[in-house]
Amino acid sequence: MAEVSMGSSSSSTDLSPEEERVFIKDIAIAAESNSKEGDTFYLITQRWWHEWIEYVNQDQPCNTNDGSSLSEHCDSAGSTTLKKPSMIDNSDLIYDSALEDSSNAGEIIDTLQEGRDYVLLPQEVWNQLHSWYGGGPILARRVISSGLSQTELAVEVYPLRLQLLLMQKSDQSAIRISKKETIRELHRRACEIFDLNSDHVRIWDYYGHQKYSLMNDLDKTLDDANLQMDQDILVEVLDMNGTASNAHIQSHHENGLVDEDSTSILIDPSKSSLTVAGGFSSNRNAFRSGSVEGSQSFDSTYTTGVTTRGSTAGLTGLLNLGNTCFMNSAIQCLVHTPEFASYFQDDYHQEINWQNPLGMVGELALAFGDLLRKLWAPGRTPIAPRPFKVKLARFAPQFSGYNQHDSQELLAFLLDGLHEDLNRVKHKPYINSRDADGRPDEEVADEFWANHIARNDSIIVDVCQGQYKSTLVCPICNKVSVTFDPFMYLSLPLQFNTTRAIAVTVFSCDKTALPSTITVNISKQGRCRDLMQALTNACSLKQTEELKLAEIRNNLIHRLFEDPLIPLSTIKDDDHLAAYKLSKSSENTTLLKLVLRRREQKAGERENPAQLRPCGTPLLSLASRENALTKGKIQCIVENMLSPFRKEESITSERGKSDSSIPERRSARLNNSEEDDKNGGLRKAKKNSLSLQLYDENNKTVKLPDDEGEAIKLPSSATVTIYLDWTTELSGMYDITCLEGLPEVLKYGPATKKARSEPLSLYACLEAFLREEPLVPDEMWFCPQCNERRQASKKLDLWRLPEVLVIHLKRFSYSRSMKHKLETFVNFPIHDLDLTKYVANKNLSQPQLYELYALTNHYGGMGSGHYTAHIKLLEENRWYNFDDSHISHINEDDVKSGAAYVLFYRRKSDDAAGGNIK
Repeated sequence: MAEVSMGSSSSSTDLSPEEERVFIKDIAIAAESNSKEGDTFYLITQRWWHEWIEYVNQDQPCNTNDGSSLSEHCDSAGSTTLKKPSMIDNSDLIYDSALEDSSNAGEIIDTLQEGRDYVLLPQEVWNQLHSWYGGGPILARRVISSGLSQTELAVEVYPLRLQLLLMQKSDQSAIRISKKETIRELHRRACEIFDLNSDHVRIWDYYGHQKYSLMNDLDKTLDDANLQMDQDILVEVLDMNGTASNAHIQSHHENGLVDEDSTSILIDPSKSSLTVAGGFSSNRNAFRSGSVEGSQSFDSTYTTGVTTRGSTAGLTGLLNLGNTCFMNSAIQCLVHTPEFASYFQDDYHQEINWQNPLGMVGELALAFGDLLRKLWAPGRTPIAPRPFKVKLARFAPQFSGYNQHDSQELLAFLLDGLHEDLNRVKHKPYINSRDADGRPDEEVADEFWANHIARNDSIIVDVCQGQYKSTLVCPICNKVSVTFDPFMYLSLPLQFNTTRAIAVTVFSCDKTALPSTITVNISKQGRCRDLMQALTNACSLKQTEELKLAEIRNNLIHRLFEDPLIPLSTIKDDDHLAAYKLSKSSENTTLLKLVLRRREQKAGERENPAQLRPCGTPLLSLASRENALTKGKIQCIVENMLSPFRKEESITSERGKSDSSIPERRSARLNNSEEDDKNGGLRKAKKNSLSLQLYDENNKTVKLPDDEGEAIKLPSSATVTIYLDWTTELSGMYDITCLEGLPEVLKYGPATKKARSEPLSLYACLEAFLREEPLVPDEMWFCPQCNERRQASKKLDLWRLPEVLVIHLKRFSYSRSMKHKLETFVNFPIHDLDLTKYVANKNLSQPQLYELYALTNHYGGMGSGHYTAHIKLLEENRWYNFDDSHISHINEDDVKSGAAYVLFYRRKSDDAAGGNIK
């Protein structure tokens, strides 16, 4: 329940817009970096937040950002003088208590989207803004753990809404409760609401208005109990004998399955008590005015755009339940797959596998079949797919709620779930597949396919599954392993070329050279050794030198790339790389890492003293163990590492005014350095003693002697880290500006004119997908010959193609700090997709030709946007656009666009026999 106190307005006139911006940014950075489970976040209306952002940034120069974090929002651009925002008004985020149905008064509207309707603020940020501006209502929400591993943090904006049903009195009550609460807490609240003795009450999962399961594991969370939004909970009161007075209600196991006729009744939405808000209405208030159980009906914008008179079946739309366009588009493509339409309109119940532990007890197949029949039934009234969504959320909780999801992820789950529900194999045999070991590919492929069919045999396998040939080669012993694996769809990368540009900042061992950035082009499937070779050639490395490549993160060396077989795919586009030219190392050398530190104030902690924090880019050098390494020598090495950054005026003041050139002065300094080296660095160390601290690889302090000439007892570790505290005096002597920010590996910018004008061929995407590449470190292969895990190279080939080929275009990419959607236009064939040359099985007599019949589209950006489907009705030979409940005819020329996401191809009928071996 939302807290609706408005609070009092408090002035912040003593702060300028710039001061407000900096203050909020500082506490936002601190709060975002320390988020944990149980923290409180607050919803604030996007309208007010945008107004405040413009107000505090009105004096800032224009710059763009993707708004990926709260602190970055505080750096958004402003322009003209703007009025200070009035008090915070979150009333547009909650249902209006003045409505006729006030049962939802004070509740957050069900269909809100983060970033479009509201922003989530950490408690510290909300408290500060609320103290300045006042207002409300205050909408607090908790941070919970989520994801399959329960390690991801998420704000529970929509706690579970459950309907408690007390059957004896026909009483009911709706409650909000976190899905992380326990069944014990739900039991306690039910007893409290109905004023019952807890000793005589038990509660049931009343899914489908049947006693699905007794909720007696009191310590289990509601999330683990798989409760969904708007689910019914039966509150049962026992008499003194422990018998339920409502014994006429049978349990799920007593009642068996619901009669199949009762599940296929087509309910006219206008006559149903269930009304669903959503869709993409141009009226903003209309979009928000209802809820799943609200009383608002759909307006005329939700009617189908296709006339019903004299037209064929299959043109029924699906209502948007609130961000369910991702589901609607995928369902329509599957429903209009001829093989599935025929199968689910026939008697498929005999093939349901009721006992498959990997399935959904047939419920997903029944729900999908029921929905398919409704969509192919006469009439054009759009259908609300709520029963299907409820079933889907029960077995795939990641798709519960009203958030936008990836239609391809839903499609993958749906195909796999339908397969398990309809698997004709009741008892899967254990089969140990053998490696090829030199046998003919045809023999091995047929053996693998037979083994697969022995465990997996369904309509989904018949229609959608093909077979890869997978070849692994060990990089050490060259052992070759060949296997043949099934696939359900192809996920193709969108890339124009096979190389990638990598920018690296090179630091020279020459004490006169400043660091320089070199960009090299490397194969995308290359390894670290390929990058090192390209850098070696680009920076003219001498025979006596070597390169050390490092990733720099948070002003420290995050990792050294010492394994030449590391795939370049582990290097992200927003990483920062540095390469150090050093003299060739030996067993008698120690690697010295110089890390600069500066006293800085931590964001949001202005009352605390400044702390030492790493700054700039670390520097590397080598020290020989053959001669004793003294404190003076360490001082000399550090000064030599810093010498390229020495200011000219500092050199002049040190040596007196001179007309000699900078290189001559640097040369003189180097000669002195060499002289110092012979004397253990004593002369320079005595003149300019630096504040140094040494640590070994185990982060243990290496003690520095008081005597500059006394040898240092170095640990046996090959690396020593030197910390140098940067002072005002050093800032006057050295200019380390070039160390402050290394360029990213690849800086994203506008697409080149060539990239915009040249379409990417679907065949090029397929070739990139099938190209040989090294495995990622997390998927290393166990080489039976080496008896160790190896980063083998992997090559895929198509071997057996399905009747229906689903192709996923990988438009979404992720890096550590950014998400990208590729708007690349892919030129895909509508007719005659010819895959013959890509099939490794050369015994096929027929060409492998496919025809496009459906596709999903994604419009907009990451995490939001809108999905539609283009579908060809084969009987009419016409294309239609399915946009939720609205269906309209389109020309074939309009099928292709940069929004195409998942393509559905069907084998051309003349070639149905080619290569389809079962």
